[in-house]
Amino acid sequence: MCVDFTRWHYLACQTAVTTIVFLSLVPGPLGAENWNAWRGPRGDGISMETGLPQRWSDQENVAWKISVPGTGHASPIVWDDRIFLVTCNEQQQERILLCLDRHSGKTNWQQVVLRATLETKHPLNSYASSTPATDGKFVYVSFLEADGDLVPALNVGTERMVSSGKMVVAAYDLDGRQQWLVRPGNFASVHGFCSCPVIYKNLLIVNGDHDGDSYIVALERSTGRTIWKIPREHKTRSFVTPIIREVGGRTQMMMSGSLSVTSYEPKTGKLLWFIDGPTEQFVASPVYAGELLFLTAGFPEHHILAIDPTGSGDVTDSRIVWRTTKGAGYVPSPIAVDKFLLVATDEGVISCFVAATGQRLWRKRIGEHYSTSAVTAGGLAYFLADDGVTTVIKPDHELEIVARNALNERCYSSPAISHGQFLIRGEKHLYCIGKEG
Repeated sequence: MCVDFTRWHYLACQTAVTTIVFLSLVPGPLGAENWNAWRGPRGDGISMETGLPQRWSDQENVAWKISVPGTGHASPIVWDDRIFLVTCNEQQQERILLCLDRHSGKTNWQQVVLRATLETKHPLNSYASSTPATDGKFVYVSFLEADGDLVPALNVGTERMVSSGKMVVAAYDLDGRQQWLVRPGNFASVHGFCSCPVIYKNLLIVNGDHDGDSYIVALERSTGRTIWKIPREHKTRSFVTPIIREVGGRTQMMMSGSLSVTSYEPKTGKLLWFIDGPTEQFVASPVYAGELLFLTAGFPEHHILAIDPTGSGDVTDSRIVWRTTKGAGYVPSPIAVDKFLLVATDEGVISCFVAATGQRLWRKRIGEHYSTSAVTAGGLAYFLADDGVTTVIKPDHELEIVARNALNERCYSSPAISHGQFLIRGEKHLYCIGKEG
């Protein structure tokens, strides 16, 4: 199936504009955006800003650099002059929300969200991996509150014991005052916890896929009250953040996980369509571009899928437009740039596809290892590897590397873009790259 590129670009632009209005972003300088959630204002890693820096190092083109207390892999988010970041003080077993000044990196305030036993986790996970979200009124965070008990791990090849506990979701105002804190469900996973909250109208939606009675829950943003909570059939861990789009005359919340790819009505949690599989476990978030939903997964089998999301019910055999098992990533989310889809594997290989057809244009080992998800602005894609090197690529039929920028610090958090700058979190520091727009 081919997609007309003129219509493709029109729909992509219309979707982006609609979503910007829908999220009620408050602009700063001309062309600036608030990066208010995981993968930015549209949840897809795309920034509409222009004139962003292409070259930097740990000494060059750095507006400021600050030490970040504790550890964590969550990305920073930005609202106007505030940066929000979560971290874990492992010695004190504290999960902390920080508010920083965007101009200087100075700490405005910090609040301990909870104190709880450190949970069992995968070595590449952290105790503060869930990127916060903000609507400009509240900032929302999620953590796992381990109860100190160990239970047998499910869905694993080797027997072991893992932490049990509850998901904790909390809301703070922009001055650091807690507005509410709730525990919407149990949670246990051999890989630990990561669930980035998603804002939709008056709701805050959180993915509770885990090795037990999995669920997706929608909370009232003003109170934390549960509006709807739906069970997930296969009770299998995933770490996928849903993406919400207007598609085919319906508002769809699309995601992978729990041995399936699914679309729900975000207002009610009603299932719209599903695809069985194509594998067991999912981490990477999907992206939507023009007319197709793209995802990369997973474990134990690796797949890249392009899906026509206009169907209903079981669309396993009817709505997969193209598929490949080569070049798929597990943790890094894909990125769509113009008519191209770029996918990074965990092992450091990047592939470029024609998004409409799945034709692979090139494949090249670029980075050491990728745990982060790429971002794009101004027609360029930025891939941050675990060793702190960002490779800037201009997508085209041939590979074109614009720059390679080293910070000389390990990085496991995806970048944020706002006000003409990149915010990159390393293991020890937060870097603000570029001059303010």
